Amino acid sequence: MGQVEWTVVFVMTLISCNALPDLSGVHQITGTWMGSTTVPCTYVPSEGFTLHTLSWSLERDSSVSTIFLRDYSGDHILPAKFRGRVSVPKNSPGDASLLIKNLEMPDSGHYTCQVVWRSTDNSLITRELTTTVKVVKVAATKPIIRAGEAGLTLPAGASTSLTCEASGSPPISCRWFRSAPAGTAAFLSSGAELAWPSLRPSDSGTYFCEAENRAGAGAVQRSDAVQLTVTDLPTTTVALQRNVGTTEGHHSTTGWGENGDMEHKATQPHYEVAFRNTADVALLHTEVEVPAKSLQEETCSKTEKTTMKDRKSPEYENLVTAMESQYETEGI
Repeated sequence: MGQVEWTVVFVMTLISCNALPDLSGVHQITGTWMGSTTVPCTYVPSEGFTLHTLSWSLERDSSVSTIFLRDYSGDHILPAKFRGRVSVPKNSPGDASLLIKNLEMPDSGHYTCQVVWRSTDNSLITRELTTTVKVVKVAATKPIIRAGEAGLTLPAGASTSLTCEASGSPPISCRWFRSAPAGTAAFLSSGAELAWPSLRPSDSGTYFCEAENRAGAGAVQRSDAVQLTVTDLPTTTVALQRNVGTTEGHHSTTGWGENGDMEHKATQPHYEVAFRNTADVALLHTEVEVPAKSLQEETCSKTEKTTMKDRKSPEYENLVTAMESQYETEGI
């Protein structure tokens, strides 16, 4: 019994050591006219086997031609019509797939991948895999609009873009429109992208795009519309006013100045009292207003003294008396 087990192990080991490389792929693929496609051909590299040659051939209309050859001297693309359009990955052991770009209708046919290895005993091992490639013309699909990362609601001055995406045989042409009243639309531009370097509120609106290609026989595909909203720049206005005192028709108020300082104003005629470490009071002409400012943090002191300059009219005295009385009442 033990002898039989050892015999089985020896046979399995012999088979694994002499395993030959083989190719993997698919039997048929479909490529899009003017697009790109990859014809798969792969294998698992085996110890003891070195790549000798790799080639691709095309059979079409009962004729066979080699289109790609890789040997000790490098890569060779033989037919002129395939130059610049076909390639096989380099420095990727086990991957012999053929990439075909800018597919043309005559590219349809039977593609055969052939790989030849040299074994350690200098013998050659050849494997082949055939795949049928069918090139078709595909009309443009209904496009989808992709918005930028910031979305469809942005503030004025921001930059953004919309992208029109459609699949099908290239080239695909795109056009942008903006919806107008009464179901009409205004043409904006051609191209896959519609961009705004600096948005304005007037850019708010409904947008859509159209896509078409030559394979669609003139059929135009229209996307769903999207709504772009541009908001005004935020404005902040701080206004703080309260009555300070009223004497014989003279009304005084306090509020914030342009630089964040506290202002105290009197009207009819205009009196303006500016509180600083040593405050000034000025009588202003009723037709000309001259702002006087005070630092907000300095208005909180109860020991500050207000002095008058150059004016001692009864109206002036009444105003100052009323303002001082109001400040004492409110604890300013």
